[in-house]
Amino acid sequence: MQSGMAAYEDRFWSSRDGLKLHFRDYAGGEGGKAPVVCLPGLTRNARDFETLAERIAPERRVLCLDLRGRGDSEYAKDSTNYVPAQYIDDLLVLLDQEGIERFVSVGTSLGGLMTMGLALFQPDRIAGAVLNDIGPVLEAAGLERIRDYVGQGRSFPTWVHAARAMEESQAVAHPGQDLEFWLGIAKQRMTLGSNGRIVFDYDMKIAEPFAHFDTSAIPDMWPALDALAGRPLLFVRGALSDILSAATLDEMVRRAPGSEAVTLPDVGHTPTLSEPAAEAAIDRLLARLD
Repeated sequence: MQSGMAAYEDRFWSSRDGLKLHFRDYAGGEGGKAPVVCLPGLTRNARDFETLAERIAPERRVLCLDLRGRGDSEYAKDSTNYVPAQYIDDLLVLLDQEGIERFVSVGTSLGGLMTMGLALFQPDRIAGAVLNDIGPVLEAAGLERIRDYVGQGRSFPTWVHAARAMEESQAVAHPGQDLEFWLGIAKQRMTLGSNGRIVFDYDMKIAEPFAHFDTSAIPDMWPALDALAGRPLLFVRGALSDILSAATLDEMVRRAPGSEAVTLPDVGHTPTLSEPAAEAAIDRLLARLD
């Protein structure tokens, strides 16, 4: 498969409960460098990281995952399996299949929670990490906003209709963007359904565990961040984020000496990581690893 400048291969692995899961494998350049593993947000997929992967794949291998129930990965038979612990287990199976001992994690939102969760019990697997608009404290307003739109199952007759719908629901995170931007977002997050209409590219049942999730019962996740300390870390925050507060970001930096934090103006939850300041910061992180 060819996309833009960097070629990738569509590859698969099997979860312990027998699901066929998909990832994009950008072969990368020089050997010996820790590969980058890109972990997407709740309703997102491997396409989310296309620009990032194409930019860094000449230097190192990049794997972009479709979590179970997203993109070209099979849907879970039981919606109670749509939880971070299961996603982390699926990731570990893939790492073992590919013989990856250590990797650089780029985690957007849910993907960042997976990164922190993995660090709690296998910290040595993570050579460095980018946490994209996520931290140990999740703001209630943002969680409620996400709960309102996940699993709605809308469909659209054309890509322009889909793009306008994305703009309607997400302009709070990306104000002032043009139709071309929203078409790009729609094509990342949606697909052509079997009935010829454009639909979101995930199992609507991922909303079920999230709907019953008690925000007051969130465990203390600061130990998970602390488990990442001592390695190159980048924290990216959208200045308009309703999930990651400025105060939480400040505390993350305090608890992880040597980490870098970048706040992107006029961006909410979540940054695309193709913002120039985010790209430059990711380049700095990868340079520190080398």
